[in-house]
Amino acid sequence: MKGLVWLLAAFAAAVGLSLALHDTEGYLLVVLPPWRVELSLVFGVVLLVLAFVALHLGIRIVSATLGLPARVRAFRAQQRVQRGRRALAGAMQALFEGRWSRAEKLAAEAWEIEDPKAPAGLVAARASQRLRDPARRDRWLAQVRDAEPEWRRARLMTEAELLIEERRYDEAKTVLDELVAGGGRHIATMQLQLRAAQGLSNWDEVIRLARQLEKRNALPPEAVESVVTQARVALLGRRMHEPRSLAKAWRDTPESERRQPKVAAAAARAYMRLGDCASAHRILEAALESRWEPSLVTLYGECLDDEALIRIQRAERWLKDHPRDAELLLALGLLCVQCELWGKAQSYLEASLSVSPGRSVHIALAQLFDRIGRNAEADRHYRASADKGLLN
Repeated sequence: MKGLVWLLAAFAAAVGLSLALHDTEGYLLVVLPPWRVELSLVFGVVLLVLAFVALHLGIRIVSATLGLPARVRAFRAQQRVQRGRRALAGAMQALFEGRWSRAEKLAAEAWEIEDPKAPAGLVAARASQRLRDPARRDRWLAQVRDAEPEWRRARLMTEAELLIEERRYDEAKTVLDELVAGGGRHIATMQLQLRAAQGLSNWDEVIRLARQLEKRNALPPEAVESVVTQARVALLGRRMHEPRSLAKAWRDTPESERRQPKVAAAAARAYMRLGDCASAHRILEAALESRWEPSLVTLYGECLDDEALIRIQRAERWLKDHPRDAELLLALGLLCVQCELWGKAQSYLEASLSVSPGRSVHIALAQLFDRIGRNAEADRHYRASADKGLLN
């Protein structure tokens, strides 16, 4: 468009000049001894314009000729950059498609061309991880570290994630500590720290990180509850051989978490292992008052102490609200066996068996009949429990 405008302007100037000089009688005298040339003014002006045009074109041609090598170099550099970008885009596409070998090959090609090189190196490291070649992965990460220091945080995040995938939690923690020390404390880092802490069974740290992520809305409440519950259960299980340590761990457990069935069950089992059935029963009773959970009722009947009659009375109150709960009926039967209330125990156990004919009920009935001398019935229930075991 711009060239067309200039062309029209030139034609307009030529027409204007032609009209202006149409009636002139002037002439142009050029003297260059020993020569003398006399020209009409119009012809002289035309020659002057043509000479200017020729000179301009000549300069342009010479300039273009001299600048040709630079333009060729620039063109080749542009082609190289485009080839590098295509290689990097292809490597990323292959990585997402699961074509690991192709991803690494294209990333290696992009590494030789692209600037910055770090994206290609990180893609190649991820592809090497998927190809189960940790040595090559580490070489790529080392190349990124040496070539692109400003990509330090991206490299450390990638390295930590890949180490966690490989279950090398100690090394991942070291990398994450380095990242945090450099000011890289953000949600993605905390999520990786949480995974590393879980792998290292550092349950106190797991709970702390889960709560921090919850405050930042980085984890849904259900996930936080699951993670924290798992950590509490592990902490309580770890302390089941140390009464003081177990008591401290239970005191440190928030009230809301104590009502979680899995946490309450873990604490009860720990106290039962220590022979402290009274504490186990208190924990189970509080949890059951908050939320009815049949698995807790089963535990309630397993740990037997001198207050079995009180337990029976409490369980019978629960039975009014849960008359067909097989676990509650089983627990009542076990408690009655401890108090040698044989008829009542048989009644509760057979009621539990009618609701849910499980292996544990058959075993409880077999042991009851053994104690009261009804051997044939005991054998029948022992065989039934064995059959249940084979089916399971």
